[in-house]
This record gives sequence, C-alpha cells and structure tokens, in this order.
Amino acid sequence: MSAPGRPHNSIARVALTAAAGTTIEYYDFFVYGTAAALVFPKLFFSPGLSPFVAQIAAFSTFTVGFLARPLGGTIFGHFGDLYGRKKALVAALLIMGCATTLIGFLPTYAVVGDLAPLLLISLRFVQGLALGGQWGGAALIAIENAPKNLRGYYGSFAQIGVSPGLMAANVVFLIMGAFLSPSEFASWGWRVPFLCSVLLIGVGIYVQLRLEETAEFSGKAVAESEAAEKRRPRSPVVEAILHHPRHILLAAGIYIANNICFYVAITYALAYGTSILHIPKSVMLSAVMIGAVVMVPALIISGYLSDKLGRLRVFMAGAVLSAVWTLWFFPLLETRTPIIIICDLALGFVPLSMMYGPQAALFAELFPVEVRYSGASLGYQIGAVCGAGLAPLIATMLYEEFKTTTPIGFYMLAACVVSFLCAFVLSRGRRQVWSGGP
Repeated sequence: MSAPGRPHNSIARVALTAAAGTTIEYYDFFVYGTAAALVFPKLFFSPGLSPFVAQIAAFSTFTVGFLARPLGGTIFGHFGDLYGRKKALVAALLIMGCATTLIGFLPTYAVVGDLAPLLLISLRFVQGLALGGQWGGAALIAIENAPKNLRGYYGSFAQIGVSPGLMAANVVFLIMGAFLSPSEFASWGWRVPFLCSVLLIGVGIYVQLRLEETAEFSGKAVAESEAAEKRRPRSPVVEAILHHPRHILLAAGIYIANNICFYVAITYALAYGTSILHIPKSVMLSAVMIGAVVMVPALIISGYLSDKLGRLRVFMAGAVLSAVWTLWFFPLLETRTPIIIICDLALGFVPLSMMYGPQAALFAELFPVEVRYSGASLGYQIGAVCGAGLAPLIATMLYEEFKTTTPIGFYMLAACVVSFLCAFVLSRGRRQVWSGGP
C-alpha cells in the first residue's frame, strides 16, 4: 500500500521515468565515447604521441568505464536487493550526473601535464560505477511494476534510453562543431556536452520524490518476518554467484554481440571514418544520430514481440540478422557516400535492437526477486566489459595490424555467433527460469 500522501506508481509514468533516466545516463556515457574518438587524444595526452598511440590511450580511458561497471553492478545490486530498487537507482543517477559534470571542468594536458589523463581516468571510473548500478535499477523499476504479460514491452523503455542518449550526445557535438571554430571547440566547446549532464541530478531527485518502490520488491519485504530477515544472506551478490552462476554467465554471453557491434559502430567507426577515410565529422555523427532514431521504435516493437513470441526467439533472430550485417558494415562505410553510410548504420541498428529490446525482461526473468538486481546487473555488466569495453581497442589494434577492416568484421561476426549460442543453450533449459516468462 502506498504511503499516505504519496502517489501510486503509474506504469506509464514509471516507464517514461525509466526511459528518461537511462537516456541522460547513457548520454553521459556516450558523450565520453564521442569525445574519446574526436578530441581527447589531442587534449588530454602528450602531444609527442603518435596519432595511433594517442587514439589507443583515449580509447583505453573509455574502456576503464566498462571495467568499473561489474563493480558498480555488484555494489548497487547488493543494496538494491537489500534496501530497494529506487534507493540504488537514485544513488546511481546522482553519482553519474556529478562525475560527468566534473569532466567538463577538467584541465587539459597543456595546463597540468600528466595529471590531466589521471583525473580523466578517475572520473571515467566513477562513471562506470554509476552506470553499472543504474541499468538494473531502471529496468527493474519498470519490469516489476508491469503486468507479467507486458514485461518485455515496458522493459524496453529502460532500453530505449541508449538510443536517445546516443542521439543527444551526437546532436550536442554537431551543434558545437557547427557554430564554433575548431580552435574554440578545442578550447571550451567540448566541455558543454559534459556540463549539460547536470540535468541527470534533477531526474534523480524526481525519482526520489515521485516514485515508490516496486510492487514486487515491496511485497517480498512485507512478507519477510524479522526472523526471516536474519536468515537472509548478508550479500545477495554472493547468493546470486553461488546459486545462479550459469544464468549470470549465459546472460553475459548473450549481451556480448550487441555490445561489440554497437560500440564498434558508434566509437571505432567514428574515429576510422573521420581520420582514415576522411569522411566529414558531420556525416559520421549524422549517420549515428539517424541510426539512433531508428532504434527507438525498433526497441519498443522488439520488446512487445518478445511478450507474444518469446524473448529468445526474437533475440536469436536479431543475432542472425546482425551477423549478416557485420559482413557488409565496413564495405558500405568505405564507399564514403553519405546516403549509403546513413543507411548502413540505420538498417544495422534494427537487428541490434531485436537483441537489446527484450533483454531487460529476459535478464530479470532469470533470477528470483531476492537476488534479481544483483544477478541481472552482473550478467549485464560482465557482458559489457567483455564486449563494449574492449571493442574499440580491439578494432583499432586489428586495423593497425592488418591495415584492413575485414578482421574487424569477422570479430563482430564471431560475437554474434557467441551470443546466439548462449541464447540457444539458455532456451534448452528454459524451464529453470524463475518467473515463467515467455
């Protein structure tokens, strides 16, 4: 029952709040990735480094955020399972908003020398911690308040934040590049996208004041007596690892393909297109932005279809189609034709959405409510490290070694195969899934 004077959760309001929170949270994360591809190599590292080494260094700081995500998932999962999804989500939102805003105030290498990349890496690590905890909270806030037959649909609203977040990050950089000279952009314009993330603090305050705890978590808490509370494991994370390792690892494997393909497309391809192919930055950013627009309805439709057809059926179809796309992604990019580049990314993001749209509901349904935040977050964030966290680095090194993008395409293809096989293995043991979802 709701506390006196507080509104009941409306599933529409919950879904939109989850979408808003993940939008700004991923905006913060993607702003960093865009800056790492376009400006950080020149601003935060020694000018004596070669362009290749400087780009590797910048992408390495990008990777630090992914390495921090499992730790963030562990910390926030622990508190989210013990004390509530809302409290953990609010903390993650506030931490991310503060960390990203502070990046906008950092001094560059020209001002403080080697201290500049150290400060950048530190705040990137904090970003990763926050994002590691945010996804589980936003997804469970939506899913645990949704009707069981529409969990895929409402869970997709937590997923769609990736797309508008990416779009917003690219729009801000496009605006800065259009109205500022290169010297002005390098001097102060790049800071504006980071300073805009102060909006995330407002979303965190709204969640704290306007949303209640999820019905499913509250029901569990009310049902537990004090004696049961004492018997409950002190660490839900340990409980999830000890009793559900198979589902954690399969969830991580499922997430690898989406991560690798998506982040190669929006980070490495951005750097490759502008620096190697000499495609105008505006063309590459516009292509990524249009692809992000296409993703929004694709994610929602995929989530809805997963309620009707089954999570894994929709996911595996997306993995197969994504594997096909990886074979022609770079050849089409290398045509240097703007309309072809735009279609390349826009069409490719559709099968990626078929994998990502049902994912929140799928991961939530793998774990019982008492360890759901921990288990789902660990699977999600381990997959993020193995996939997206290393993807720009691996792609950069593959091109440096072979001087062609063909090995990068096969790297993306292999990721799709791994995720398809993990989903297939999970489908064979579907009776073990706790919630009985489709």
